[in-house]
Amino acid sequence: MQIYNTLTRRKEAFTPIEPGKVRMYVCGMTVYDYCHLGHARVMVAFDVITRYLRWRGFDVTYVRNITDIDDKILKRADENGEPIDSLTERMIDAMHEDEARLFVLRPDHEPRATGHIGEIVAMIETLIGKGYAYAADNGDVYYRVRRFEGYGKLNNRDLDEMRAGARVEVDEHKEDPLDFVLWKAAKPGEASWPSPWGEGRPGWHIECSAMSTCCLGETFDIHGGGPDLTFPHHENEIAQSEAATGKPYVNTWMHAGAVRVNQEKMSKSLGNFFTIREVLEVHDPEVVRYLLVASHYRSPINYAPESLSEARKSLERFYNALDGVEVDGKDEQSIRQEQALAKAVYGDFEERFVAAMDDDFNTAEALSVLFDLARELNRARKEAPEQAPTLARVLVRLGGILGLLQQAPAAFLQSGAGELPLSEAEIEARIAARGEAKKAKDFATADGIRDELASLGIILKDSREGTTWVFEKAVD
Repeated sequence: MQIYNTLTRRKEAFTPIEPGKVRMYVCGMTVYDYCHLGHARVMVAFDVITRYLRWRGFDVTYVRNITDIDDKILKRADENGEPIDSLTERMIDAMHEDEARLFVLRPDHEPRATGHIGEIVAMIETLIGKGYAYAADNGDVYYRVRRFEGYGKLNNRDLDEMRAGARVEVDEHKEDPLDFVLWKAAKPGEASWPSPWGEGRPGWHIECSAMSTCCLGETFDIHGGGPDLTFPHHENEIAQSEAATGKPYVNTWMHAGAVRVNQEKMSKSLGNFFTIREVLEVHDPEVVRYLLVASHYRSPINYAPESLSEARKSLERFYNALDGVEVDGKDEQSIRQEQALAKAVYGDFEERFVAAMDDDFNTAEALSVLFDLARELNRARKEAPEQAPTLARVLVRLGGILGLLQQAPAAFLQSGAGELPLSEAEIEARIAARGEAKKAKDFATADGIRDELASLGIILKDSREGTTWVFEKAVD
């Protein structure tokens, strides 16, 4: 298995620290607002990675933190006139609702910053004791960036270059403009915790260093996050953690690609900023997940009407192939026997799927394998129907590793039909009337019924088994 390591800027053979076990930490959300599409990208990318590693037999411990104390949280709670705990709990509940709708499995652990104040304070004390941090006379504690020899290695940046090009806020309490805060002294009325430096709260970067090492140890296998976190957040995590422990912090750094909207950066100022729940009010959750999975996790994604339309059509190809094929009711031994037969006749789709995913989790290539499998399934339905269930089972099983194709085909193909002026019973009655018209050779009436349904987005599919229908919702 090869994984691209942001730290070394190349693909590397993945070897866990402890054989058979993977410890992974992903930077989660700052819970002051609803999750947006960029969050969805990270959620889904590392959900797929976790699913695949587990399917390959690894014992994965997946940790994704929650930042529940931050300047933005304090500001939003004040604007809303609500307690901080009320705001954060409401946003955490909403986050869990959003990820569940996108078929994202919950991480094994979701540590909250406010639950690890003791560990954060202890790490800061260690950094001060080693000379990597200092307490200023205003009650803040800062990290000495120039004291850490490896600073900039994740982003391949030179310190002087960073200093020259950075917009560094002037702070007379810092020894160096590049130094960053580890502990913030509390202003009157702010949420705070006691510390050796007075009442205050942790800085954002130190939270993740403390929570990750607490949950996964001083050195762990994978650290992931969004594309905007490499600097300064992850760079600062490395500096803090390695200075505190004297050990390498993380072996493999992984970063998901950005989400663009109509080829532009997603931004509130551009008016193209979408929360997950806004998107899911309009679009099928599996369609949105497919869009996020269809590109390699490191590639940027373009969110646009035509992208969603293509995602819908792709899923329909899979579900149309599965529609009407029995995939349940077989014991494990029978399934293995069937798969051996399918491999002999149709080739090893699973082997090709594994090769794609072992190559830095190449979901785009893995999906191309599934499309080949769907074509073989369609052919089998016509030429060798007794083999169709075996191929369908393989398709559903491999699709499940990507978090796809787990719905009943009819449920997906007819999703959104609840918005129609016709009930399901009325649609079936019209299909039956069309069938009677065709038997009577009244093709004008039959075509009229078909055209009426098509005008509502209801597309009829005739086969030897009868007529089924799908709902093609217009994508705005």
